[in-house]
Amino acid sequence: MPTLNLDLGQRSYPIYIDSGLFDNETLFKNHIRGKRVCIVTNTIVAPLYLDKIKTKFVNYDVDEIILPDGEAEKSLANFELIMSHLLANEHGRDSTLIALGGGVIGDITGFAAACYQRGIDFIQVPTTVLSQVDSSVGGKTAVNHPLGKNMIGAFYQPKAVIIDINSLTSLPIREFNAGMAEVIKYGILGDYDFFVWLENNIASIKVGDQKTLTKMIEICCQCKANIVANDETEAGVRALLNLGHTFGHAIEAEQGYGNWLHGEAVATGMVLASKLAVTMNLLEVSELCRIESLINAFDLPLQAPDTMTCEDFTRHMRRDKKNIGGKLRFIVPTAIGKSEIRDDITQEILQQIL
Repeated sequence: MPTLNLDLGQRSYPIYIDSGLFDNETLFKNHIRGKRVCIVTNTIVAPLYLDKIKTKFVNYDVDEIILPDGEAEKSLANFELIMSHLLANEHGRDSTLIALGGGVIGDITGFAAACYQRGIDFIQVPTTVLSQVDSSVGGKTAVNHPLGKNMIGAFYQPKAVIIDINSLTSLPIREFNAGMAEVIKYGILGDYDFFVWLENNIASIKVGDQKTLTKMIEICCQCKANIVANDETEAGVRALLNLGHTFGHAIEAEQGYGNWLHGEAVATGMVLASKLAVTMNLLEVSELCRIESLINAFDLPLQAPDTMTCEDFTRHMRRDKKNIGGKLRFIVPTAIGKSEIRDDITQEILQQIL
């Protein structure tokens, strides 16, 4: 039985969260309708898990695409590479793509699935904290452009999300900590009790306690599933999941994709959004301090890059997908566990906090 289910009517799908799922002989095949499978992964993940996943498909026609690692690889060039591979190997509408890796692999594979022959099935198999708690759930797929992150993509739901928490044991500490930014985000934007739970479980999380990590991932996935079920295409409440991302995406685009990890940029973005809220008398300084303390506990940056000016941020933020009518829109916390969308942030306030 799945751990969770994302309810989207005919597009509903299960989310499995447990240890040892990569050893399950039938789980993957239960969500594949044809006999053709293409696994998309990268040079870091492939040596660890590719063969293990391939052994689940005896008597299937399986091939793979192995991309270089890094945010810079979530590009139109690699999207075209995937398209060319699928065409050259005569994949049809009954083929299934498997995204084996972190957020970059999940996003680009999902976008390829959405576009190939106007849509084929895909399964998310996330192997990082960030992808397990956030990007693998909800159907956002995309590639980056030099002028903006995730600007070319589609809302396209997977057939299943399979999360084996054992894959986190191979994750470098910097990548693990970067993923914790997205975890902390859920507490700040809408779950005070979860934020307190994180404060009380820092040590267990950092040592990789299996029971603690499983509970943490389940809470995050359930929170996202609830929000997506109510707003699949981000017409309203789903935008709250972008807490910290308006500033964070600007940092990534300006610094060059991959120089700051996505989670590192989001962590700084959440601090900046919280400072916005304090400046507007929406958030208590004491709560800003708690937010900074929890983020700092996972060695995540609290300050924007010294080289970025307010004008640099604004130039990138003008392309943000949340903007309406030319107005910049920000997600700001009004308390730990509560947040809202604001479009009344003046250039003067931005200048003050940046």
